[in-house]
Amino acid sequence: MLIVNPASGRGHAKHANLVEHCRERGIQTVIRQPGDTIAALARAAVEGGAEIIGMAGGDGSQAAVAAVAAEHDVPFVCVPAGTRNHFALALGLDRRDLIGALEAFVGGAERRIDLARVNDRVFVNNASMGLYGRIVQSPAYRDAKFRTAIGELPDLVGPSAERFDLRFTAPDGAAHSDAALLLVSNDPYLVDLRPGRRTRDTRGTRGTRGTMDAGTLGVVYQPSGPPLQRVREWTTTAFRVESAKPVELGLDGEAVTMDPPLVFESLPSALRVRVPR
Repeated sequence: MLIVNPASGRGHAKHANLVEHCRERGIQTVIRQPGDTIAALARAAVEGGAEIIGMAGGDGSQAAVAAVAAEHDVPFVCVPAGTRNHFALALGLDRRDLIGALEAFVGGAERRIDLARVNDRVFVNNASMGLYGRIVQSPAYRDAKFRTAIGELPDLVGPSAERFDLRFTAPDGAAHSDAALLLVSNDPYLVDLRPGRRTRDTRGTRGTRGTMDAGTLGVVYQPSGPPLQRVREWTTTAFRVESAKPVELGLDGEAVTMDPPLVFESLPSALRVRVPR
């Protein structure tokens, strides 16, 4: 069963005739309608007997279906029909080939990968707080990500900008009370600050900085103040953020607000994922 979000990526699924290609391969589809929640559609599919469940949509939708698949130990297929498709990139998929991704349903290679969770929400990529957490809240962000970010930055980093109340403890025991950027990722990220260039060194595979451990969270911290302050990075299995008020996050690119404390944890090997051979 493939759940299709027709609004994702400005209609990528429709432009690729994805539903027709699914029909030719014997893959049932469910088209998300206005008012439907992705998680509810996924649960209905699993309870209806779906042996493999997939999602054609953006990273936020992928995370919602992946959470249900992991809960029921059902194999999951990612079809990159969103805008950025960072999760598909981490899985090694060709983000431009929606139809090729369908080959995972029949004869695909299966492996287990990590998920991560903050409070009661599962995420597949990362949770961003501070600057990005605020920017993604803008209604204009979805249609013009880069333009919105540039327009918001002067108010967010200028001398009169509000400080983000994000309190946490670093591995050296030092307590921090604010941050320009705080990112927690599912497995460590190899951070490249150029737009669209983020990659994740996934689950113990070798990347440019050596071997990363699976079952860990990556933390990237940019202190408030002058833009040239050093970015700190480390890995951990759990992370906690305190604040005096609700925290704005970009959770797999989706705008979310959560009541503190925010408790992050890794879910090692939680998801059975299938990819084309």
